Amino acid sequence: MGRTLVELFYDVISPYSWLGFEVLCRYQHIWNIDLRFRPAFLGGIMQQTGNKPPAMLPERAEYMLKDIKRMAKYYQVPVHVPRDAFQSILATSSLAAMRFITAIDMTNQQYLEPLSREFWMRFWSQHEDISQPENILTVARQAGLSAELSQKALEMISSPTVKDRLKETTAEAIKYGAFGMPAVVAHCDGEPHLFFGSDRLELLGSVIGEKWLGPVPS
Repeated sequence: MGRTLVELFYDVISPYSWLGFEVLCRYQHIWNIDLRFRPAFLGGIMQQTGNKPPAMLPERAEYMLKDIKRMAKYYQVPVHVPRDAFQSILATSSLAAMRFITAIDMTNQQYLEPLSREFWMRFWSQHEDISQPENILTVARQAGLSAELSQKALEMISSPTVKDRLKETTAEAIKYGAFGMPAVVAHCDGEPHLFFGSDRLELLGSVIGEKWLGPVPS
């Protein structure tokens, strides 16, 4: 039986993307899947689909603070959300970070997983900036990238090649029906199956014929 291709479209500005990312990383060695990371731009998806950040609704923002805290504990992912988190999120652009991640995806894919994780760690666990070049280089260094490789990737983020790649990946997510992130697409039975959010991975397992063993499988 062939392996199932599972694509994860994500943006490091999304805490739920981090939860889904870590769980899928755990399952990529348990389930018969080929996991493909697809860095995309959440701002572009929201704009093109007419979606709005859920935290813009005060009642929903209040719920999300509690929900992310519970989910982080259950998923065993170090997401820490201060009460003023959503103000800082709305004021932060992840475009430079996602272009940098895209540049690494195009040139040195072996760093894609640790680099993405470090961006989430810096923003969602340490509450530090990810939009400025010097901070992006710090994240890259912590992820194990050399100074030379990091500088080269940083220079690439203003190139049409990287910009177009990020736009294309974002458009592809929308084509599959994505309206937010994370967007997980499983290719089975000759067609793509979209799952939105980090709390649909049990259903993903059911659709692709794999057993769900909880968010932290032993």
